[in-house]
Amino acid sequence: MDTVLDARPDIEGEDFTRVRLTADAQVLLRSLWARHGPLMFHQSGGCCDGSSPMCFPEGDFITGDADIRLGVFGLKDDDGTPLGDIDFWMSKEQFAYWKHTLLTVDVVDGRGGGFSLEAPEGKRFLIRSELIDG
Repeated sequence: MDTVLDARPDIEGEDFTRVRLTADAQVLLRSLWARHGPLMFHQSGGCCDGSSPMCFPEGDFITGDADIRLGVFGLKDDDGTPLGDIDFWMSKEQFAYWKHTLLTVDVVDGRGGGFSLEAPEGKRFLIRSELIDG
């Protein structure tokens, strides 16, 4: 699979995606899903690794009024069988800065310093961005 996966939009009134996954990120997420079950992302926008998307078991990071769900990924297995949904959350404060960008979640070799599930794999998620008119 070498295509990106666009999240279903989840911001009221929007009909375009704000976040997507690279093929490499999808491969890693399938492996993490098999080991940890349903997953979620949160992008806080803090310093250091806070600016990287963090992947958690679904519900392990508590979201609230200070967060916005940008989209939902319909993750599929290698053969196209649906595995389940992965929510992508961001702090509203960070969204104010990034509201004009399309975010692509990618994966690279190396360990981040956070609590994201991919850290023990010797991988880390990162965001690649491009400007949009949204």
